[in-house]
Amino acid sequence: MLNSTWKKSSYSGANSDCIEVRTAEGTVELRESDEGDVVVRTTRLRLAAFLQGAKAGEFDHLTTTP
Repeated sequence: MLNSTWKKSSYSGANSDCIEVRTAEGTVELRESDEGDVVVRTTRLRLAAFLQGAKAGEFDHLTTTP
């Protein structure tokens, strides 16, 4: 049973190229809005650790072109 509906960031605007997130059965689920078949499931703790790393810039090199 699902706990919530999919939500996307307000930074995404009207485009469909964004990541959506929801909670479901004690996990956090993420998917691309335009590829809804592929869902990544994780725990709240693991997502929090990832977000902390992202905020610290650990993944910035993945968003820049060489």
